[in-house]
Amino acid sequence: MEQRHNKGLVSVPLGLMPMRRVAVIGGGLVGFSTAVCISKSLPRCSVTVIADKFTPNTTGDVAAGMLIPHRYPDTPIEQQKRWFQETFSYLLTICNSAEAADAGIHLLSGWQIHQTAPEEKFPFWADIVLGFRIMSMAELEKFPEHQFGQAFTTLKCDSQRYLRWLESRLRENGGQIEDRKITDVWELHGHYDVIVNCSGLGARALVGDSKLYPVRGQVLKVQAPWVTHFIRVSDGSTYIYPGMSSVTLGGTRQKDDWRLSTDATASQDILNRCCALEPSLKKAYAITEHVGLRPTRSAIRVEKEVLLQGSYQLPVIHNYGHGGGGFSVHWGTAREATHLVEELIASLRGSSAKAKL
Repeated sequence: MEQRHNKGLVSVPLGLMPMRRVAVIGGGLVGFSTAVCISKSLPRCSVTVIADKFTPNTTGDVAAGMLIPHRYPDTPIEQQKRWFQETFSYLLTICNSAEAADAGIHLLSGWQIHQTAPEEKFPFWADIVLGFRIMSMAELEKFPEHQFGQAFTTLKCDSQRYLRWLESRLRENGGQIEDRKITDVWELHGHYDVIVNCSGLGARALVGDSKLYPVRGQVLKVQAPWVTHFIRVSDGSTYIYPGMSSVTLGGTRQKDDWRLSTDATASQDILNRCCALEPSLKKAYAITEHVGLRPTRSAIRVEKEVLLQGSYQLPVIHNYGHGGGGFSVHWGTAREATHLVEELIASLRGSSAKAKL
């Protein structure tokens, strides 16, 4: 690599470029996918994931792992579509490889149903999923309370398998994992060159983001191996998502609700709603209850910030606020965060080169 200055030519061989230390705060889906993307794309970076919670104790472990995008009101649709396209393409490649079973990724076909026909019959992601079409009247006979539906094939991640797979990819790339709670990003000053904040709901306290709030989600995981197609009510209130080892039934969306304990009344309501769509679920067995708090904002925060404390600077990349749609866009936002890390490292390299002249 060469850098030109008005005092002559400074040549910096790639092998002599310094390793840059990157800390990723967050041990869930977004944290690990971002760490893997950085370690894969930027080989001169030493990446460490720092968190006090890892699988199976993260919000991502509760999620069904379906790739059906959620809308973020204050994020441009073009950006949401790009993130989803990048995530879908990345996971489809894994799905078509020998890694699919270990990564917990598989194709899943099914129906999204509406009580009445929406204005937008073809959502912005219709040309990304596979075989998107309007449901026939014969198909809709299965759902007499719904007058319109969309059929397509998408991808599903078995969340715990996928999180473990991401962790193994990071280790293979030379990444490190540290089990500790970060209460102030300045704890890492002087130890790392770049901080990547993927702390999810923890960003409320960690960086004072008052725009971030929890949306409580309760789901059931059941054994019903005869259920092989997904069913989703268009508003996301009720869904049936078959996976590799269980079927996820949902759900609840309770804004500003911090409860992590399960609610028996909500569980019965979920089961009743799902059985109304798929009566065979009345025979489901081995039912377990799970709760997660979705880290929600009106826009996912993927941006660069330089924090100041006296004469000290701390470069931070933020990547959080994915709400209930993290699996649909996680690799896209990881790629964007990685580009921002690369920009910061380039600026550090430039400053270092100038200092030597």
